[in-house]
Amino acid sequence: MRNLTRSLTLCLLAASPLAASPSPAAAADASTGLVLTPGVETASDGRPVHYEIGTILVPENRSKRESRQIGVGVLRVKARVATKAPPIFLLVGGPGLTLLNTIGDKSASARHRLRYWLDYSAGADLVIVEQRGFTIRGDMLELRYPAMPLDRPTTVADNVAVTLALAKTASARNPGHDLAGYTIAECADDVDAVRQALGYPRISLLGASFGSQWSFAVMKRHPGIVARALISAVEPLNNGYDMPSQVYAAMQRIAFEAEQDKALQPYIPAGGLMAAARAVRDRLATGPIVVTLAGEAGGPTAVTIGLGDFQQSLVDHAATAAGWPAFVIDLYHGRYDRWAREVIDGRKAFDTNLISPLIDTATGVGAKRERQLLTDPALDIIGPWNFATYLASADTWPTEDLGDAFRLPTRDDTPILFVQGDWDTNTPIENLFGILPYYPNARTIIVHRGQHAGSLQLLRDRPDLWSAAMKFLNEGAMSDLPVEAELAPVRFDLPDRAPL
Repeated sequence: MRNLTRSLTLCLLAASPLAASPSPAAAADASTGLVLTPGVETASDGRPVHYEIGTILVPENRSKRESRQIGVGVLRVKARVATKAPPIFLLVGGPGLTLLNTIGDKSASARHRLRYWLDYSAGADLVIVEQRGFTIRGDMLELRYPAMPLDRPTTVADNVAVTLALAKTASARNPGHDLAGYTIAECADDVDAVRQALGYPRISLLGASFGSQWSFAVMKRHPGIVARALISAVEPLNNGYDMPSQVYAAMQRIAFEAEQDKALQPYIPAGGLMAAARAVRDRLATGPIVVTLAGEAGGPTAVTIGLGDFQQSLVDHAATAAGWPAFVIDLYHGRYDRWAREVIDGRKAFDTNLISPLIDTATGVGAKRERQLLTDPALDIIGPWNFATYLASADTWPTEDLGDAFRLPTRDDTPILFVQGDWDTNTPIENLFGILPYYPNARTIIVHRGQHAGSLQLLRDRPDLWSAAMKFLNEGAMSDLPVEAELAPVRFDLPDRAPL
């Protein structure tokens, strides 16, 4: 689930803010375009992490013979012991995230990430390929989303108008770049270019969220090079835009468990959380509200909030299950101040990556799924925010639609381990159910209470599952894999005020 509107959603496998760029690698080899320079960092457990880092030069647009070359960052952590296992290519989420900024970052989160890299590379080389157009060893293409007015509610029409304006000026604001080359298909080709440059006959893939969609693209563009894959937070190529009713169903599962929580029960409105959310929706559908917040030096600030603001916030807050019930309860009782502050912050101008709209509009959606999106029964409460803007602006962005032959699933015998949470509101579990018939050699672990990042975290927190998953990636063994698992019960946040 991705769009240009500001989101509270946490992207799986997100890295820390951009750190200082590491020293440039040696000049690229003319034959491969890739030279790796060694370095060492220290993981959170004190172990050294020996890595190699470099930049591969690839065509910006492979459909044009005279395309210029661009740089894409590459990092490798070699296996600690000699192994015949195919290397694990870690494909990060987003689009518009990087992991190479871990190098030189001394924060606790970066050091923990380094420890995971050691775990991944225990039995195979670990290779990280950055996303073209968002690589600290190449170009970081950005666009600036303008501030939105506070005196009227957010609407899809306004968002479409702003996005169309951004799309029309994208090329002019990025002179010298052929933006038509920034597609998921080209990202998949970059992965294969790195594979060839490093001399690997076959690879394994580890991807979540957009990284999972990227993995599907690699398998589609380069059949036979992937030995096996571990895919979490499943996002097939045709499912970049979420079905509202499937997001709503994940909310229902969260609501059901929240209503069983003894501490939270006294706060639950009559009819339950979903009825409370519906009541807020109906209230705002009759007209917007104006919330005035006490100001500081500048005096009070008033913001007009409408149905569209609620639809976006309802989905954004559901990405963190622990706080979602309290958010709904506060709005049900007309306690808007905290939400109003979020809305004000969300309407400020902000910088975002350019590759996300380029990639997502080119990947697009098939006609059948588009029709389902536009007629989904949960549109009235969830809204079309996840897809309306991109559908309206797709023809204006420089990238061309990749077509149904690319995005629609076909049979693939690659062994895959799918790990999917049933509380994931960013990539709903129905994404997995729809793709499973096309992968006859797949196994699935359904993670109860797993959200967008929780499923992969379960593997890390459960040594038995982690060991089984790594054994699958390294050896292809599936015998020790369960069909389901669960995270610990959620401790739900309580509303600020005592129950009525």
